[in-house]
Amino acid sequence: MATKAPTYHIPVLLHESIDGLDIRPGGVYVDVTFGGGGHSREILARLTGGGRLFGFDQDKDAEANAAIDDNRESFTFIRSNFRYLKNWMRYYGVEHIDGLLADLGVSSHHLDDESRGFSFRFDALLDMRMNNRAGTTAADIVNDYTEEQIADVLYLYGELKTSRKLAAAIVKARQQRRINTTGELLATVEGMMPKERAKKDMARLFQALRIEVNHEMDALREMLAAATELLAPGGRLSVITYHSLEDRIVKNVMKTGNADGRVKQDFFGRTQAPLKPVSNKVTVPCDEEQATNPRSRSAKLRVAEKREIMTDGQ
Repeated sequence: MATKAPTYHIPVLLHESIDGLDIRPGGVYVDVTFGGGGHSREILARLTGGGRLFGFDQDKDAEANAAIDDNRESFTFIRSNFRYLKNWMRYYGVEHIDGLLADLGVSSHHLDDESRGFSFRFDALLDMRMNNRAGTTAADIVNDYTEEQIADVLYLYGELKTSRKLAAAIVKARQQRRINTTGELLATVEGMMPKERAKKDMARLFQALRIEVNHEMDALREMLAAATELLAPGGRLSVITYHSLEDRIVKNVMKTGNADGRVKQDFFGRTQAPLKPVSNKVTVPCDEEQATNPRSRSAKLRVAEKREIMTDGQ
């Protein structure tokens, strides 16, 4: 079955990430970032009748893409944050999975939807919630967090060296009136950013707010811990990241088994890591993919495999 090109989102590193899963036709797989269904379609194309795929996405817009390729008794869509991976697998009676894919980038749909507030290109309400049924919005953060809390968010998640100055400007502006829209936020801080990197810094600011709104780092840690536990021996974890914080967490989990990178050893000094990287090198999009899909430029793919269970004789 040929892979269809979705309009919702162009899947990044499509074949590289699915090849990395080393799919067993009758296996059980999870796509925790369903989005437009591009990666899921490719996984389904490689499964036989006995294989199963679960697709996670907490966004209601993604749910409209879930009826993929007429079928598919082998596909189950779950509208939920992927941090609840373990609970949902238990609900469906799945004890082990053979592979999990995560594309951690924001979908093109979100960035291009003027109403969601994910991009500074459009004047919209400062929302940024992936799940707009509940939770804190970006407007809540810029208006209700303390100056120190805002500075910490911008520094940790946006890696902005001017985080304290930006936070001070936001707090000063909100004393006059509440900052409710992307345009109002832009007007508050844009004069503080050097022209040569203004767009890049603004993108980082919006990235930082989005990560905080959706608790993305906590969710990522929880999902990776659950995935590591759920993977059957020989099962694969294939993860695409887009910034250094995500990549560091994924790299640590794949090398040491935990997000902090703490190396655990047994009595004999042997490293106790449940996963092993398939390659020590990251995979990045080729020049052609970066040219046709500029949003793929910062993507990095890492793949790891669950180690075989150790026995007393090993």
